[in-house]
Amino acid sequence: MFWSWVRALGGIGLLGVLVWQVGSGPFLDGLALIDGPALALALAIGAVTTVCGAWRWTLVADGLGVRLPLRTAVAHCYRAVFLNATLPGGVLGDVHRAVRHGRDAGDVGRGVRAVVWERTAGQVVQVVLAVVLLAAFPSPVRPYLPVVVGLLVAGALVVALAARVVPRAGRSRWARAVGAVAGDLRAVLLARRTRLGVLLSSAVMVAGHLGTFLLAARTAGATAPLSRLLPLTLLALLAMGLPLNVAGFGPREGVAAWAFGAAGLTAAQGVATATVYGALVLVASLPGAAVLLHRRMRKPLALGRRIPPLLGRREAAQRG
Repeated sequence: MFWSWVRALGGIGLLGVLVWQVGSGPFLDGLALIDGPALALALAIGAVTTVCGAWRWTLVADGLGVRLPLRTAVAHCYRAVFLNATLPGGVLGDVHRAVRHGRDAGDVGRGVRAVVWERTAGQVVQVVLAVVLLAAFPSPVRPYLPVVVGLLVAGALVVALAARVVPRAGRSRWARAVGAVAGDLRAVLLARRTRLGVLLSSAVMVAGHLGTFLLAARTAGATAPLSRLLPLTLLALLAMGLPLNVAGFGPREGVAAWAFGAAGLTAAQGVATATVYGALVLVASLPGAAVLLHRRMRKPLALGRRIPPLLGRREAAQRG
């Protein structure tokens, strides 16, 4: 609860700084520029990315020995995207689908691990593609990429070394944790039957998110070439991984303002682009609201179907 408030207050603080620096105009102007074709295209892209995310989730869950039909995964992913886009933190929807799937499968631990590894795989692919694209196109962070790559490689080596040093068997907590992680990696992310699908679905999802961001930039009035906008929108997309946000707003707008301003555009343009992106993502997640509403409506109906037999037995007992 404490960290939820910290994340929410952090997002509100970032938005307050942005409003103080650029005013409320870019936020309102960006929303006013959204039209029907942009919303329709965002819905289509959102459908593709959601199905890919659901497919990746089923692959990971299957690797862990937890059954998850694709149709169920798509419904859960839509609901998670909607909750992520409307609740503080940006991860509550994923927490919900992880626990819900674990309870349905009879193993909450495996259900949570499936979502954790599925999200981790997506983040790893996104970071790798980001490094490649930021190195290929000019951006404000291009001079610092060698340092970033060095840190990433060093971190990977530290993790690999720790996995080799800490024994995989034994009674210690570290040994059990390393053994569980190594087993999950072999069964999920390194297995031949799931590796290609996870990589492909993650790459398509990153492309879809970038496409939505570029659509938002064009909708907000950005006329710069795509080769110039691509690294800027990619930086804003990476900032969405930070949990300091309010319904998705916060770091994304701050990084977009900095990146657009550093690239010779205006900070207001970056804020407008990020605001339009947030609105497009919210619209694309609305099928998740329908999933939530459908489930809410099914509960009273199911309860109503169960009540008459109970009353009948009670009445029979009283008469008997």
